[in-house]
Amino acid sequence: MAEKKTDIRKGTSCIPGGSCIEESGAAFLKLCQIGFSYPGKRSPVLSGINLTFTGEGITAIVGPNGCGKTTLTKLMVGILNPTSGTITLEGRSLQEYTLAEIGRRIGYVFQNPNHQLFCSNVAEEVGFGLTHLGEEAEIVRERVDFYLDYFELLPYRYQFPLHLSYGEKRRLAIAAVLASEPGFLILDEPTVGLDAYRKKLLVNQLYKVAGLGRGMVIVSHDSGFVKQVAERIITLENGRVKRDSGSRGGGGP
Repeated sequence: MAEKKTDIRKGTSCIPGGSCIEESGAAFLKLCQIGFSYPGKRSPVLSGINLTFTGEGITAIVGPNGCGKTTLTKLMVGILNPTSGTITLEGRSLQEYTLAEIGRRIGYVFQNPNHQLFCSNVAEEVGFGLTHLGEEAEIVRERVDFYLDYFELLPYRYQFPLHLSYGEKRRLAIAAVLASEPGFLILDEPTVGLDAYRKKLLVNQLYKVAGLGRGMVIVSHDSGFVKQVAERIITLENGRVKRDSGSRGGGGP
């Protein structure tokens, strides 16, 4: 696996203003006995979920439609609150953080890019997080130019994001999250709407991000993509962890 990553990262460009994250084996995000039910639904979506994520490495969450993958990721970033169990982020209860504080630590790419795009033009969308974090104008400009070029969005710099095609919006949503360089990433079906060439660009960039010591979780039905990038694969079935390739016995039901 490591040899494949080294080969695919050769020749990729350097991220302007990038910085490395210190390596750590401690739990970054921990889910203990998590259950979740939507109001008015008799059956729980998730039950007895026990998972730990360090702040590094690429993990894929897979499973059939309706098994709770997207719900699980929304719980991990505080968009939803668990019905039972606890989630800790960097040793603190997730409920002690505001959504903005979580967002500074975990970048989230929604399955539907329309839920994520809100700025007046494409360049502003990519630079919004950086500007909000108080980055210098020159770094914002360099990082925006890099990601617009990398994801082939330069011709659309001044276009309204919601007027782009689905594939273009998908690339823009990913670029906007990557540009802010959060310490951890969650990407829900990131390859939907991408052709083979642009999927390869995404793979290259994810390897680069992982090489900087950042962790990520990817939800995907794309088995080829998962096999290519994931070091750990968690399989959900009927709202429970059926299999966890990174588990030492505590991840399953």
